[in-house]
Amino acid sequence: MKLWIAALLVASAVGAYAQCPQSCESLKWATCDGPPCQCTIIFGDDVKQPLTCDKLIPKCFLMKAEMYRSRKGLSTRTGIGGKPVETAFVDNDGIYDPECENDGKFKAKQCNSTEECWCVNSAGVRRSDKGDKDIKCEKLVETYWIRLQLKHKEVSTSVDKDQLKSAIGTAIQNRYKFDKNLVEDIKYDPEARLIVVDVKKNKGERGTDMAGLAYYMEKDVKVLPLFKDQTKFEPVVNGQKLEIENILVYYVDEEAPTFTMKRLTAGVIAVIVVVILAVLAGLLVLFFARRREQQKYSKADHREMDAIQTTN
Repeated sequence: MKLWIAALLVASAVGAYAQCPQSCESLKWATCDGPPCQCTIIFGDDVKQPLTCDKLIPKCFLMKAEMYRSRKGLSTRTGIGGKPVETAFVDNDGIYDPECENDGKFKAKQCNSTEECWCVNSAGVRRSDKGDKDIKCEKLVETYWIRLQLKHKEVSTSVDKDQLKSAIGTAIQNRYKFDKNLVEDIKYDPEARLIVVDVKKNKGERGTDMAGLAYYMEKDVKVLPLFKDQTKFEPVVNGQKLEIENILVYYVDEEAPTFTMKRLTAGVIAVIVVVILAVLAGLLVLFFARRREQQKYSKADHREMDAIQTTN
């Protein structure tokens, strides 16, 4: 009886191992083995992060994996739009080695090896000036709205604007497992081959990974897909694929970023300084002109008073 139970347990273990997928559909760099079956990604020497492969991998985990692969010389990456609102901003800092929570969320404060620190949003994008380790980042501010500025390659027939929104939404839903109804608005410039897509969730909602969508789509367009399936993001409009050749992402947070003048370029600061100096110069000219007028009136009053006294 004991031998039979032992044989049954061994058979179950072998069966479970045989069912373990050989790869992770959401991340081509992951490895899967068992028993028990588990897919993981390497962050460092002997540091493995368990993954859930039936949905997008959190961006923070992806960035840590990229940094590790880069240090090891493994393959990672190559190198009508505009802001939806004044507080929108783009990722000008690129990839870094982030600090992640256990669930894959970014820690609100990020630092680098030089002890320089800054605050990030839920997409891991810097939303404050850089400072030292004493910088205060009270909470992780959520990104609830992203604007995707896409440019497609030349096509053989004109693109039907009325079908474009549905095609984009369907492609996002099929590729990234996103609700296509989150695609709120689309604008299209056929001459520039430019598509502007607004993807927005309700403020306060935390279940939708806006950062993951943007990051996976950037990889699809700029480099190579992170998915095991290397098919890129290509919406189909009236039977015609739109091959996307460029992407720019704007992030809109639930709270405005806290950048100061340090964020401005030297050229912009120079222009501001010139304008301020010009205004000050104008005020000085006005001040001295009014002073001369007052002095002139004062002299005239004295002459009149002298004339009156002489008459008396």
